[in-house]
Amino acid sequence: MLANMMKSLIENERIATTLVKAKELRRHADRMITFAKKDTLIARRLAIAELKISFNPLTTKETRRAKNGDIQSYSRDRNVLNKLFGELKDRFASRKGGYTRIIRTHDRVGDSAATCYIEYLPAPQS
Repeated sequence: MLANMMKSLIENERIATTLVKAKELRRHADRMITFAKKDTLIARRLAIAELKISFNPLTTKETRRAKNGDIQSYSRDRNVLNKLFGELKDRFASRKGGYTRIIRTHDRVGDSAATCYIEYLPAPQS
């Protein structure tokens, strides 16, 4: 569950979840940025392991789609890694820590669980 939440957070930079899940996710999401800032082979492999990404060969259907130019259907994991080690790494290059923030919202109607948004901080303005 955490791996999928981290992928969604990296991809969308903001997700809605419960407060308890967000507090646990924060630890892992900040560690992903630390791995990205190191940008070594071992850091990349640790990030791949943490995100539970497996690079399997393409099926015949995915190969046909790729030849036609549609790479969005199978390459979500690759897009997540490229964004993590590209855009997010550059955004937080000068920051020492605290890459995410949690914004509390209302309680959920069904079970009164505290909900919130967890998001990566925006780029610093010059």
